Amino acid sequence: MADPTGREAVAAIWRIESARIVGALTRYTGDFALAEDLAQEALAEALVTWPRDGVPRNPAGWLLAVGRRRAIDAFRRRSALDERYAALARELGEGGVAAGSAVADPDHAEDVLWDPDQIDDDVLALMFVSCHPVLSREARVALTLRVVGGLTSDEIARGFLVPTATVQARITRAKKTLAAARVPFAVPAADERIERLGSVLSVIYLVFTEASSASSGPELIRFDLAREARRLARVLTRLVPNEPEAYGLLALLELTAARFPARTGPDGEPVLLEHQDRRRWDRAAIRRGRAALARAEQLGRGLGFYGLQAAIAECHAVASSVDATDWERVVLLYEALGRLAPSPVVELNRAVAVSMARGPAAALRIVDELAAAGPLSTSHLLPTVRGELLARLGRADEARSELERAVGWCGNEREREVLARKLADLG
Repeated sequence: MADPTGREAVAAIWRIESARIVGALTRYTGDFALAEDLAQEALAEALVTWPRDGVPRNPAGWLLAVGRRRAIDAFRRRSALDERYAALARELGEGGVAAGSAVADPDHAEDVLWDPDQIDDDVLALMFVSCHPVLSREARVALTLRVVGGLTSDEIARGFLVPTATVQARITRAKKTLAAARVPFAVPAADERIERLGSVLSVIYLVFTEASSASSGPELIRFDLAREARRLARVLTRLVPNEPEAYGLLALLELTAARFPARTGPDGEPVLLEHQDRRRWDRAAIRRGRAALARAEQLGRGLGFYGLQAAIAECHAVASSVDATDWERVVLLYEALGRLAPSPVVELNRAVAVSMARGPAAALRIVDELAAAGPLSTSHLLPTVRGELLARLGRADEARSELERAVGWCGNEREREVLARKLADLG
């Protein structure tokens, strides 16, 4: 009898196990692009078989077995004497099943033994390959969400509001680039691991940033994309448990996501921080975020780019109101962040903190310097902050001009609505 939940099971298992399967197939075949194609073929076969025959006892092993069987077929087609096929055939031959490998027959996939250490190495190597510096930022994001996150091209396209064909083209180009550059499937050596880890962290951060404050479109928050970024961050902390910045990033994502339930109203309209009902904040996410931040601090190497942002988010998370927030500490943390990673956005956020700690006049001087320097000349963020500061100083006409500019430059429909209301409040 057909199993009506088969397709749902495929989707769930794929989301959880796809990185392990692609990683294992890459290790077995030595070809990242081929492994990703084989995994997709296994997924397609599961979508046909599982609803009809039922979900296998070991679904991940079944998918891996199908992928490896397809690999053998591919090697046979290339050459009966291909050395890789010969080695793979010996491993899968009559001698039995090695730990960490899968039998070629998916009907006996329940016999697969997963080696946890090898799985972790495979997934970590997969992350480093997907986020390799030879790829563009857009390609890193698309490939990571596809092969590590298990998202489909349609899901990635919906998350970033681009055509599915664009995502597919980015993934195809990324795999060709990796092949042309002969990027090895391996965890980098210690001397380059930190630099490469930064690329992995950056991709996860970019995914979450786009999800939590969508740059365009009708929705303020893209919850599915944000959840995927948090899941990837959790996976990374398990894979590199002694890297404080991995915990710093996880802490930042958890503490930021904790405010999601209160960031939008019943109709999806944005609710500013000072108007949010803090009782709706996700306390479990706050606890997880604070625990990750504490772990980053315990590792003893100081907080980095993500850890400092997480410490700022913690200041908001533990405060009972905007007025009760330790704004002086927030200012100090932004100053440290600005020294570590100078950025006009960091400086703009510092100005907001200064306005709360020391008044709008002190903050306006910082914002005017940013405006004169010009790095945010096309962003709606600078006129938004400047308009609010001018309004607090009673300079309504100037504030109106700034907010009108912000409305014109803002790409997100929901944020534009908030800015329009602020403009209307000026009279």
